Amino acid sequence: MSGEGGGELRTPPTRSVGGPVPESGGTAETPRSGAGTVNLSDPKAMRALAHPLRIAVLGELRVRGPQSVGMLGDLLDEAPGSISYHVGKLAQFGFVEEAPELARDRRERWWRASHTHTSWSPAEDLKDPERLLASGALRRTIAQRYAQTFDQYLTAEPAMAPDWVAAATTGDSFLHLTLEQMRELQDELNGLVGRWEEKAAQGAQDGTETVILIYQLFRRPE
Repeated sequence: MSGEGGGELRTPPTRSVGGPVPESGGTAETPRSGAGTVNLSDPKAMRALAHPLRIAVLGELRVRGPQSVGMLGDLLDEAPGSISYHVGKLAQFGFVEEAPELARDRRERWWRASHTHTSWSPAEDLKDPERLLASGALRRTIAQRYAQTFDQYLTAEPAMAPDWVAAATTGDSFLHLTLEQMRELQDELNGLVGRWEEKAAQGAQDGTETVILIYQLFRRPE
């Protein structure tokens, strides 16, 4: 969770998150996605984003920078017509925007992410049944994206350099904490991620690759 029980999607994913799976977008060679965070409270916007392909599209735009419909179709193995439809839905709620200056002709349509992060407050969603349902659908879509992304990594791992495999890690822990301690841990996790985001944003160095950091902190269900 981010802040006061909020979520961030960079994906798309995300700190929730979407989102997704990660990111703040752009490399040394590609333009960055839009700056800042969009804060979700509209159930319609949440439901619009709660679609696996839209989460994937938004994630690619945030990670890779602006892309054409054709490029997104190749990346996600989807027909251009399908990509155009779902990008249109994302644009309807302000998650993406056109980048016409990158088009080589009138037929080519380029899109960029409008923000680097998407956030919402699950605690606030509890107060509104409609928001609660929409937020739950979005977060489940993101959780499925997390699982899919890690499964893709496991498939690709045998072909990776051993040093990159050795640098990766997964784990979990059961902690007995008070509410205040849990909030303190949340702040520490968010602070740690924020510091590394700032470090990564300083510019790509030789040997830089995109890595994914997913973390979750929640009370164990009874």
